[in-house]
Parts: sequence; structure tokens; C-alpha cells
Amino acid sequence: MTDAEVPGLSGVESGAERAAGEAVEAVVQWYEGRLDAERGASVPDPQRIAELKAGREAALADRAQLATADPKEAARVTVAYAALLKKLEG
Repeated sequence: MTDAEVPGLSGVESGAERAAGEAVEAVVQWYEGRLDAERGASVPDPQRIAELKAGREAALADRAQLATADPKEAARVTVAYAALLKKLEG
């Protein structure tokens, strides 16, 4: 019997999916923090706001795709988003 067949376990995330979701969420939060700061600036930069929104939207789209990701793909997303966060914070 697979997890999907066990009552109450349908849709349960694997460890790989959970780690990927957390990595993507960290990047989404980074973008949201920068968006808040840019919007609150004395002279907000519309181009910077657009860039930050695009980055956040790309991360949200990737997060939505995790629902159908296999463990290998989830692991790839985790590595990619950990590297992206490091670059963004760098």
C-alpha cells in the first residue's frame, strides 16, 4: 500500500519536498523583505520593484511545482534555491 492509499496520508510531503519548500520559502521571504524596503524608500525605484516582483513570482511558481516533484527534482530545487539565497544575501 502506498502513502496515497493510506487514509490520512494523501498529500503528505516527503523530506525532500519539505526541504525544497523551505528553501524556496526562504527566497520568497528575502524578496518580500526587499520589496517592503524598496516600497518604503523615500524614492522607490520602479525598475527595482519590478525585478524583485519577478524574482518572487518565479520562486512562487517553482514552489507550486513542488506538489508534483519527485524526490530527485525536490533535491535539485533545494540545492538551487540554497545557492540563490546565498547569492542574494551575498
